Parts: sequence; C-alpha cells; structure tokens
Amino acid sequence: MIQFIHESDRELFDTAINFGQKQVKRLIETYPDFYPMYTAGGAWKHAGPVWAHWCDGFLPGMMWLFLKYMGTDKPESKYWMEQAIRYSKPLEPRKNDREVHDLGFIFFSTYFRWYQFTRDAAIRDVVIQAGRTLAQRFNDAGQYLRSFVAEDSIFIDIMMNVGIIFYAARETNDKRLRDIAVRHCITTRRCLVRGDGSTAHEGIFDQESGEFLRQSTQQGFRGDSCWSRGLAWSLYGFTVSYEYSRDPRFLQTAEACADYYITHTPADGVPPWDYNAPGENRGVIDSSAAAIAAAGLFRLCRHSGDPMKGHFYWSTAILILRTLCTKYLANNDPKWGGILKGGVYHLHKGLGVDESVMWGEYFFIEALEQALRVMRTGNPRITNATPVMVN
Repeated sequence: MIQFIHESDRELFDTAINFGQKQVKRLIETYPDFYPMYTAGGAWKHAGPVWAHWCDGFLPGMMWLFLKYMGTDKPESKYWMEQAIRYSKPLEPRKNDREVHDLGFIFFSTYFRWYQFTRDAAIRDVVIQAGRTLAQRFNDAGQYLRSFVAEDSIFIDIMMNVGIIFYAARETNDKRLRDIAVRHCITTRRCLVRGDGSTAHEGIFDQESGEFLRQSTQQGFRGDSCWSRGLAWSLYGFTVSYEYSRDPRFLQTAEACADYYITHTPADGVPPWDYNAPGENRGVIDSSAAAIAAAGLFRLCRHSGDPMKGHFYWSTAILILRTLCTKYLANNDPKWGGILKGGVYHLHKGLGVDESVMWGEYFFIEALEQALRVMRTGNPRITNATPVMVN
C-alpha cells in the first residue's frame, strides 16, 4: 500500500522531541549527575544490575541533540549547553579506558558533538585519544577488535564503535589506525554477517591461529539466530564505516542488513527482540532496535547509488518513527520516567524488558532530529506528499 509524508509528521516528531526534552530535564533534576541504563517499572533509579558499563554517553548525547535541534539562539539553548557540558566532562578519563569496546558510544555521542559546536581542538583531541585507545583492542591473529567479554570474542556491537578509530585515523593521518578499522570491518563482514543480510551477535576465534571457529551470542536467542538490536547495530555501523572509508563492500553490507530488516520486520517497523525467537518469546518486541534502525536508515539513504532504494530507506525510517511516536511514546503515562517504552536490554537476564533503555532514547532522538532537519531544509527527494511504500 502507499502512505504519504504530510505536515502532520513534522508536528508528530516535534511533539516527540519536545517530550524527550521534558523527560530528560525531569531525569537530571530528580537524579542529578546520575547516568542511567534502563528503567525498572518505568523508573530510572533502581537497584538492578548493569552487566556492562557502556551507556554513559547517551544522556549527555541527547542534550547535544536537543541543542542541535533548537539551535543556539533559543531561550532553552543555554540550559542544554550547560547541562550537556556538565554531563560530558566527567566522561573524559574514559578516553583511556581499555576495558570496554564501547568508546564510540561514549565519545561520538558527547565530545564529538561538543566539538561540532565549538571547534575546540582540545575537545577533538579527546575523541582522537578514545579512537587510539579502542584500537589497542585489535587482535592481529584474528584481525578483529576483541569484545569486553574475552580475548577470543568479537561482537556485532563493535561496528557502532569502530567509527571512532576511522575518525582518529582521518584527523591524524594515521594509516595504521585506518588499517585496523578496515580490517575489523572486513572480519565482521566475513564472520558475523550472513549471506541473507542477517547477523550473529558474537564470533569466537582460535587465539593461537586466529581461525574463526563459530557464531555465538550473549543476548540473542541462539548463535545462529538474528538478534534484532545486533542487526540494527550492523546496519548503522557499516553505514558509518562506509562514510569514512568509501569502501563499497561496507555499503553493500549495510544495504544487505537494511534489506533483511525491512523484509523480516512487521509492517509497523518494530521488530521482535530476535527474529528467530520461539513462540513464548516471539511477542517480545524491541523498540530500541527500531530506533537504531531508523537512525541508520536516515544515514544510509544518502549513500545509495539507486535513488529509489535511497527513497525507500528514508520512507521506512519515517514509518518507524511514526510507529514509535504513536505506539511507544510514554507521553500518556505521567509516572513513566523514560521517553520510549518497549525497549529490551537483556532478555535472558531479565534486565530492562519492555522498559526504556538509554540507547533507545538516544537513537530515537537522533532519528527525530535528522528527520526534522531534512523537513526544514527541504531535501529535493522529499515533499509534503511523498509516496511511502510499506509492506
């Protein structure tokens, strides 16, 4: 069937991003200097475990996005600038953190966006150092950046972080850093992305020979299943890697993941937590995977050599945002602390299931800001009544 992009989309998305500002302001005023990961019963502050320490950049990252959305000349601009700096500064020591593979999540969402406003070289240098630190996780035998779990492990999530190595390489003209980033992408493409565009969460390697042994998972249903958030990470991550490298293999991989997402996700654009989950868990959806996919599709649509395909990616992202804004926005629940309901952190551990999760919040706001910016500037591909094909 055919749907259309109308002025009502702008109103819907403006309402959602303004609600996001309200919820973030409520969070930081209720729990000052607190960096949450997921809600429990809609509340950010709780005693639930975190498993891994990778989400601290998303809260200040949303503040930078709010500032980008409104510009620096609005009454609220000074407030968001002050808060964004306040919540970004404490993260700086983690530019040397060698214990995680998530430095892209932490610093692309904060210091990179901060640098875009100030062009302060000292701010940029923090991002560069984070890229250099992440590159130290490179395993020469297997040609991959190892995950935080073990030396022999690679995660699809790392595709969302390898971009910071590309950035550091570009800014410093360091060919070795660029080579590490490219080789990691090639290994991920070969070992974790399947021929149909689906993805595995984890890969296991032989430590001595570097031989790839098998696909595995920490969060998906099985090693051979397709965990939807991992698929969204891959779609977005390979797009960013193509932006930095212009390697056509990475664009092809991003498009393959996008095509799998589109053809296997329900018509409203929000996927199950795992595409191969059994009946009892099949009904568990993950709105955070949808938010990541929407943000990734907005980036991907600019690079496709086929205008129709690029238009289809844009249209799908708009459809996803409409669904998230109308079905999952928490604006009708005054007790709920988050922005988006229906997210999943770790189903097997029972953490953050059907809750708000910080990465879902961040990429939802990013996708909204991208859509509204294009609507304001008037991309020639998009009008107030552009046809959108949906299944």
